[in-house]
Amino acid sequence: MWWIFALLSAFFAALTAIFAKMGIKGVDTDLATAIRTVIILILAWGIAFFRGGVNTMHLLTKQNIIFLCLSGVATGLSWIFYFKALQMGKVSQVAPVDKLSVAIAIVLSAVFLHEKISPLGILGVILIIAGTIIIIYS
Repeated sequence: MWWIFALLSAFFAALTAIFAKMGIKGVDTDLATAIRTVIILILAWGIAFFRGGVNTMHLLTKQNIIFLCLSGVATGLSWIFYFKALQMGKVSQVAPVDKLSVAIAIVLSAVFLHEKISPLGILGVILIIAGTIIIIYS
C-alpha cells in the first residue's frame, strides 16, 4: 500500500509545480515560499490534531526533535531554491531536475542509513542522473 501514497505524493508534487509557477508571476519567491509555508503549517497541524498525532508528542526523543528540525530546515531551503528555479525556468525542466533528489536520496540512504541498493537500483540511479543531464541541456 505504500506505493499508493507515493503516487499520490508524486501527483500533488506535480500540482505544486504547476500552481507555484502560476502563483509566483511578479512575486518575490521568498514571500511566495513564506505564504506556502503558512498554508502547509495550518494543514499539517490540522491533520495532526484531527487524527490524534499530537497526543503522542510526549514520545518524541531529543534525537527525533533534532532530526525533524534538520529535515524542516532542509525542506525550507529546498522550497526557497525550487521557487527561485521555477521563477527563472520552465516547469517542464525545473520539476524533473528537482526530482534528481530521488537519486541523491538513494545514494545518501546507502551512505548514512546503510541501506542496500540492488544492481537494478543502481541502474535506476544512473538513468535518473542521465535523464536529468539530458533535461538540463535540452
